[in-house]
Amino acid sequence: MTDQQPQQQENSRKTSGLLASTGVVSAMTMLSRVLGLVRDIVFARLLAVSAGTDAFFIAFRIPNFLRRLFAEGAFNQAFVPVLAEYRQRGVPAATRELVNRVAGALGGVLALVTLVGVVGAPLLIWVFAPGFGDNPAQRELATEMLRLTFPYLFFISLTAFAAGILNTWGRFAVPAFTPVLLNLCLISAALFVTPLFAEGRQAVALAWGVLVAGVVQLLFQLPFLARLGLMPRPQMVWEDPGVRRILALMAPAIFGVSVSQINLLLDTVLASFLETGSVSWLYYSDRLNELPLGVFGIAIATVVLPSLSRKHASASTEAFSHTLDWALKMVLLVGAPAAVALAVLAEPLLGALFKYGEFRLLDVQMAALSLQAYSGGLLAFMLIKVLATGYFSRQDTRTPVRIGVIAMVANMILNLLLIWHLRHAGLALATAASAWVNTFLLYRGLARDGVYRPGHGWGLFMLRLVAATALMALVTGWWAHQTTLWYSAPALERAAALGLLVLTGAGCYAGALLVFGMRPRHLRRA
Repeated sequence: MTDQQPQQQENSRKTSGLLASTGVVSAMTMLSRVLGLVRDIVFARLLAVSAGTDAFFIAFRIPNFLRRLFAEGAFNQAFVPVLAEYRQRGVPAATRELVNRVAGALGGVLALVTLVGVVGAPLLIWVFAPGFGDNPAQRELATEMLRLTFPYLFFISLTAFAAGILNTWGRFAVPAFTPVLLNLCLISAALFVTPLFAEGRQAVALAWGVLVAGVVQLLFQLPFLARLGLMPRPQMVWEDPGVRRILALMAPAIFGVSVSQINLLLDTVLASFLETGSVSWLYYSDRLNELPLGVFGIAIATVVLPSLSRKHASASTEAFSHTLDWALKMVLLVGAPAAVALAVLAEPLLGALFKYGEFRLLDVQMAALSLQAYSGGLLAFMLIKVLATGYFSRQDTRTPVRIGVIAMVANMILNLLLIWHLRHAGLALATAASAWVNTFLLYRGLARDGVYRPGHGWGLFMLRLVAATALMALVTGWWAHQTTLWYSAPALERAAALGLLVLTGAGCYAGALLVFGMRPRHLRRA
């Protein structure tokens, strides 16, 4: 046995564990995203694409954006590496003290921000949807709903705090399942509460659903924290070294991993000036684009962050690079076919899922344009999640800031250039292009600093990936465009045909990979 073989076997064992954890998170996230699609189908059938739905999507996107920016973005990426370091020291009392003091600091800030958001709702609507100024009734409706949805930020950010603790202890399934509760609350609100509201105000029921969902998700995770002996007892101790380190890491991290969310929000701001329905078209296309991103891109980044943080804390440079290399290959293996499939099957997918009731064929066609544009950046969005983790796990939050600012500037310029001729689709295309700028700069920084060194076999891996993806696109694209049942058949027939199409594409892709020489063992030791 060579000196390298024990290390290779250890790496294989660890990546097998990461693959299993990723599978758990992906399965739970898939359940959540499928229910999310069901939720959006219910929205499309019961609520027309109108000024009311545009107002709700704005009112929901603002706290959701802040949640991704501060809780899952800046806070989580700063908190988990520090918490992992405390756990690595093996002093439980110090770890519990950190949890208590972070809970106090985070809770206090969130309470203040929530109060400001509720009071300043009219100003926030003016900032995030200035185009609503031409329609006073729509602006007032959006303001009313924002006052209901904004407290969601308080509850869901504390939920993300709890999830960070659970993930650090390897309890990935519970945080991954929690978003299911949001979808169940919104589906229930759409089905049972919207009939209680007057015509034109049904979307207010959905805002109430968002608020209830925030409370339910937080309460769901608390018993699992108690089992670990880490139920927070909030303490407001700002001078605590751990709290100060997390706050210092958070400041620049706000622009790091969340740049794509800022770009999407800029799309919404500009879309509010376009024709009625533009915000909704972007919403529905982004929802489909988010499906593979959440099921695998975010899942693998969630699993890899604690692992990379521990490797950095133990100064294991080779293992750090190996784990990052494995994560990038896994993202490409899933992200490349997903992006191509969304581009090729945009209209059939949107038609089969949403063209019911008030959702017109024109809405399908318009949303398909932005979905195709977004799909061009899907792989970049997924790679950003992993590459940014390579920085945050080393407690380097400044470098992604510089890169994020460059990507945001690129997005703004492209938005202004493309919106004139491509309208809402131009906004989506600008976001996709700026994501690739972000990806390239993140990768270049890791490689230049020697933090990441590509492993062996990348050339053959890419050849197999491209060939299998092309074959899948040809087969599914030909089949999907042979029929129009996606737009007119009964719901069950559409669902069956769509399921068969997806299974055929997945089978074709997996079969091609096997024929071209890819084997499951390659995924464990990638």
